[in-house]
Amino acid sequence: MTAGILGTGIGRYQVIKTRISCLERFFVMTQDEKYMREAIRQAQKAYAINEVPIGCVIVYEDKIIGRGYNRRTTDKNTLAHAELQAIKKASKRMDDWRLSGCIMYVTLEPCQMCAGAIVQSRIKRVVVGCMNPKAGCAGSILNLLQMDEFNHQAELETGVMEQECSQMLKDFFKELRNPKKGEV
Repeated sequence: MTAGILGTGIGRYQVIKTRISCLERFFVMTQDEKYMREAIRQAQKAYAINEVPIGCVIVYEDKIIGRGYNRRTTDKNTLAHAELQAIKKASKRMDDWRLSGCIMYVTLEPCQMCAGAIVQSRIKRVVVGCMNPKAGCAGSILNLLQMDEFNHQAELETGVMEQECSQMLKDFFKELRNPKKGEV
C-alpha cells in the first residue's frame, strides 16, 4: 500500500511539476511578447522619421529602464543604433555600465557592433524579433553573444513576434524602393 501511495505521489508531483513548467514557459512567452511590443513601438518611431525601423527596450525587474530606436540617418551617426541608444539610457538609469540581470528586446538581430556592446554591458538575456541573414551577429552570420572565448555570454531567444517585426522591415524597404506618386 505504501508503494502505491508513493508511486501516486511521485506521479502527481511529476504532473504538477510539468504543469508549472508549462506555466513558466507561457509566462515567459507572455512577458517576451509584452516587451517585444514595446520594442516594436520604438521601431515605429524610427519608421515615422524614415529610418530603418529597428526598436529596442531593456528591462530590469519587470520595468523598462532603457528604450531606443534607429536614428543613424537622422543623427548622421554610425553609432545611433537602437540597441546602443537603449544601453546608454539603461546604464544611466542603473548608474552603472554593467546591466547584469537585464533583458534586451530588439526587433532585429543585432549587428556586430551592437552584439559586442551587449556582451560588454553584461546583459543577461537577449530576445530577438527577426533574424538578419546579411548582418546578424546573434546566430545568422556568427553568434557573438554566446562565444565561450568571451568572459560573458548572453542567453538568446529568437523569433518572438517574428512576423510583425519582419513585416515592418519589408514594408519599409518596399516603400523606400517604390515611393508614392507625388513624393520625391
